[in-house]
Amino acid sequence: MTGYGEGRSGDATTAIRVEIRAVNARHFKLHLRTPDGYSALEPRIEAAVKKRLKRGSLSIVVREDRSGGGEPIRIHAAALLSYRKQVVAALASEGLGDAPSIDALLALPGVVVDEGGDAVDVDKAWAVVAAALETALDAVDAMRRAEGAAMQRDLAENCRQVADELSAIAERTPGVVTQYRDRLLDRVRQLTAGTELPVTPADLAREVALFADRCDVSEEMVRLRSHLQQFEQIIAEEAAEASGPGADGAGRKLDFLTQEMFREANTIGSKANDATIARHVVQIKALIERMREMVQNVE
Repeated sequence: MTGYGEGRSGDATTAIRVEIRAVNARHFKLHLRTPDGYSALEPRIEAAVKKRLKRGSLSIVVREDRSGGGEPIRIHAAALLSYRKQVVAALASEGLGDAPSIDALLALPGVVVDEGGDAVDVDKAWAVVAAALETALDAVDAMRRAEGAAMQRDLAENCRQVADELSAIAERTPGVVTQYRDRLLDRVRQLTAGTELPVTPADLAREVALFADRCDVSEEMVRLRSHLQQFEQIIAEEAAEASGPGADGAGRKLDFLTQEMFREANTIGSKANDATIARHVVQIKALIERMREMVQNVE
C-alpha cells in the first residue's frame, strides 16, 4: 500500500531529515539516498525498514544539515582552472571555439570538495538517523493503516454483494429444472402429436433427472460460500491485529481465496444452463475480480 512519511532529528551540530515514499509493489524494493559520509549506515537503514515494511517500492532520502565546523563544501580553484585551460586548448586544436560551461567544469572530479563528508562518526550519526527514520516510518505506517481500513470496508462490502448474488442463484436454481421439465413435455407433445410413439412418464422423469444432475451447482455454491466466510474472517482478523497486516502473509491467503472463488463461479456459470443465473455469475465474477485487484496490495 502507499504511504508518505517524514522525520527529523538532530544534536548540537547536525540535523537529519528522513523522507520516505512508498508505493504498491509485489516485493520489497528499496531506493536509498544518503549524504556523503553516511554510506556505512545504509545496511542499518535497510534492516530497520525491513522490520516495519515487508513489501512495496520505497524511496528513502536522508538529508543532513550541519551547523558547525565551517564550510564543508569547497571549490578547488586550481583544479577548476587547470580543467578549463586543458579543455579550451583541446577545443582550439580541433577548431572549436566554444568555451566549456561552468556547470560542466564543476561536475568534473576533484573540482568540488566535500571536506566534511568524511568526518562522520558513524555510531553517533546512527542514533540521530535512527530517530528520524522511526518517525518517518511511523507516519508511513499510519497512512498505510488508514488505507488498509478503507480497503477492509470495501472488501467486506464486496463479500456481502457476492453473498447476495449467491442467494439469488439459490432461489433461481429449483425453477431451472421445473422449466426444463415443462419445455421437455411441450416438445414431446409436439413431436408425438398424431403418432403412436410411446413416451412413458418414467422416460421423461429419467431425462429430467439427468438434466438436474448436470446442472446441479449446490456443491460449488457451498464451496464459494465457505471461501467467502474464510475471506471475511481473515480481513476481520487483520483489521483487529495490533501488529498490522502482513505478519502472517494475509495478502497471499486472500489472493489464493479469490482465485478459488473465481474458479467456483466459472463452474456455476457453465453448469447452470440458465440465462438469469448467468447474469448473476457475471456480477459475481466482476466483484471477485475487484477483490483480487485490491488484495494484490495487501501484505
